[in-house]
Amino acid sequence: MEAFLQELLPRMLMPEIPVKIIDHQSKNQLLSELPKRLRGYAHYELQYRPCSLILVDRDDDDCIQLKQVLENAATQAGLATKSAPSISGLFDVANRIVIEELEAWYFGDVQALSAAFPGVPITLNSKAAFRSPDGIIGGTHESLLRVLQKAGHYKGLGSLPKIETARRIGRFVDPATNTSTSFGHFRVALNALAEQF
Repeated sequence: MEAFLQELLPRMLMPEIPVKIIDHQSKNQLLSELPKRLRGYAHYELQYRPCSLILVDRDDDDCIQLKQVLENAATQAGLATKSAPSISGLFDVANRIVIEELEAWYFGDVQALSAAFPGVPITLNSKAAFRSPDGIIGGTHESLLRVLQKAGHYKGLGSLPKIETARRIGRFVDPATNTSTSFGHFRVALNALAEQF
């Protein structure tokens, strides 16, 4: 996710908006460390308080329950969320769930996938298995590896080189046309945060 965002965010945000990506290395570590980090942010004076967009893969978790865990961490720290903003409509935290994994966002922009990995057919999303990027069955990163190998990339590898793949695709993704629903929710939240800057 960090490698993908490093490529994508400069194309989505005005240059004067400072960005710091914090990688917690794993979902469990994020969920463990998040309450303390958000409590720390709550101690900043309002005009200096960092705004946060929290992204986590759903994996096999219940989406609603996972989102509630994130919402609870923010509200217990005393921060307003996009789902529960302050009276003025402002918020400190937007929580977003990546469904099912980041690779679904790649399938949401087949043009970018094809540009980053020549040989991937731009008609890929016309196939039933890929029409709904967030509903790909059997693991999105496994599906992506199979698609890329069929196009002549990463031959012989048993797993997807996630960081390299994220960087390559992140350079081409068009936020305005990505068909992944969870990417769309991310885009809306990011834009809402940017409007508060």
